[in-house]
Amino acid sequence: MSSQIIDRMAVEVDGQGAKEGDAILCIHGLGATSNFYTPTCLALSNRYRIVRPDLPGSGRSPAREGLSIQLFVEAIARVARALEIERAHVIGHSLGSIVAQHLALQEPKLVRSLALLGPLLAPPDAGRQGLRDRAKKARAEGMAGIAEQILQAATSTDTRNNQPVAVALVRELVMRQDPEGYARSCEALAAAEAADIARIACPTLLVTGEEDAVGTPSGARAWQSAFRAPVSSSCRAAAIGPPWSGQWNRARP
Repeated sequence: MSSQIIDRMAVEVDGQGAKEGDAILCIHGLGATSNFYTPTCLALSNRYRIVRPDLPGSGRSPAREGLSIQLFVEAIARVARALEIERAHVIGHSLGSIVAQHLALQEPKLVRSLALLGPLLAPPDAGRQGLRDRAKKARAEGMAGIAEQILQAATSTDTRNNQPVAVALVRELVMRQDPEGYARSCEALAAAEAADIARIACPTLLVTGEEDAVGTPSGARAWQSAFRAPVSSSCRAAAIGPPWSGQWNRARP
C-alpha cells in the first residue's frame, strides 16, 4: 500500500501496483474515510489496483470552499488521471453512490461498472433539512454527539449488540472528522441533485441491507429498473442483505 497526496487529497493505493488492466475506485460516504474500504482491499488487492481517496473535507483531506457533488466528481476524475487510470470499476457508499452515478455520466470511458452500497439518488426533502441541521450541530458542538446519532441510526441492532469492533470503527471514523469539513460535506449532500440514471450505460450492482434506513431495499427496488444497462440488485431474492445489515455494515467482520 502507498499513501499519496493528489490535488490536496489523501489517497491510498493498494494492490500489486500494476498499471495494466482495470482498477477499482472506492468513494466513501458522509462521515467516513478511505478506511471504510479496508475489508474490500483485503479481499481484492491481490487481483486489482484499488484506489481509495479521502474526499475533500473528509479524513485527511482538508475542506475547500464550495464543496458539492460536482466538486467531488471532478476531484475523483483528477485522481484517476494522476494515477493514469483509464478504466475502473467504481464502488460508492451512500453519498459516494451519488458521486459515482454522476461520475459514470460525466466520465463514461472511465467507469466500467458501478457497485452502489446503501444507494441514494438524492436526499428526500425532509432529509435535506436534517443534513443542514447536522451541519450546524457539527460547527456548534463538534462530532461526539453526531457519532452517537450515526451509531444508533445507521448500524443494525446486531452490530451494536454483537460487533464491538465494527461499532468502534464507525465511531472513530466519525469522531475524527474535522467539524467544518463535515459540515460542508453535509451541505453538499443536502444540495445534491439526482443523476439521470436512465443514461448510465455501464453494468450496475445495487447493495442494501434489511435494516438500512437510508439506502433502503424498497428505494433500491423502485429505481433499479431505470438503468439502461443490466442491473444486479441485492434486493432480489435471497441476495438481500441479512437482518444484521445496516447503512454502515454489509457483512460480519
